[in-house]
Amino acid sequence: MSLLFSPLTLRSVTLPNRIAVSPMCQYSVTKEDGVPTDWHLVHLGSRAVGGAGLVMAEATAVEPRGRISPQDTGIWNDEQVEAWKPITRFIKEHGSVPAIQLAHAGRKAIGDWVPVAPTTEPFPGGNTPEKLENHTGIVKAFVDGALRAIEAGFEVLEVHAAHGYLLHEFYSPLTNEGSIEERIALPVEVTAAVRAAVGPEVPVIVRISGTDWVDDGWTADDSVVLAQALKAAGADLIDVSSGGNTAQAEIPIGPGYQVPLAEAVRRKADVPTGAVGLITEATQAEQILTDGSADLVLLARELLRDPYWPLHAAQQLGVEVRAPKQYARAF
Repeated sequence: MSLLFSPLTLRSVTLPNRIAVSPMCQYSVTKEDGVPTDWHLVHLGSRAVGGAGLVMAEATAVEPRGRISPQDTGIWNDEQVEAWKPITRFIKEHGSVPAIQLAHAGRKAIGDWVPVAPTTEPFPGGNTPEKLENHTGIVKAFVDGALRAIEAGFEVLEVHAAHGYLLHEFYSPLTNEGSIEERIALPVEVTAAVRAAVGPEVPVIVRISGTDWVDDGWTADDSVVLAQALKAAGADLIDVSSGGNTAQAEIPIGPGYQVPLAEAVRRKADVPTGAVGLITEATQAEQILTDGSADLVLLARELLRDPYWPLHAAQQLGVEVRAPKQYARAF
């Protein structure tokens, strides 16, 4: 029996398989108002038709200054909620679970606004940020975004705390000072607040950067400490990526290069994890699960190349899955 095509239950939600669409920025909001468009419907809908168990929308800003770019989606007002509804409805109609990544870009925002960060040091080539002295507004923005996301029809929420964006900036020693307990306080507070707001039934995932890939930066051992705190705050799964907080990182990119980070967090923090990063083959994804390295496999670029990768993977693994009736003759 294939683990890749076995269900995964997180609280009240059961994914039909363990293949997830990793959140990927599309930079396709045409009016720069955070409102998703037909592009987002087709992009995300195609991956549901293709058989992914979890279809996650891109990094979606919880406030306007939290966008990575002016073309990013948002979840800070009612117009955005209404625009997301047909997208989540379509995903569910085709047997997948709709998820959204709640995000704040911090100092890596590239719009014509003043970004915020733990310090006033800019990301190389970026705008000088304002030091964020009071965290209350950020926590509230994540909570409000989470509640709007539920209203929009999303069934799984992911807090984005990776890739050098705001929450990662707070816990990495490259961009913040203090003890590890002090530095992880904001991402843990955000996670706990989101959990309290959405109640006990909604799965909450947190994406972290497992390492900064530089000396004196965030480490895999640090990630275990963070994962334990996030689990205690109500996180159901830790989605382990890496890097993004410095332009000087030397990343050993190769097939499955981040899987050991997910495995370390899973084993040492005793929490379910998601593995992501150059996962391209069905047998590779299956092995990650059978080895106990992760509980969920997230694909990004491979699903851009092939929206129907899950259906093709099932064929390769000898698993019988049902393609949409409109496409059944091809499978």
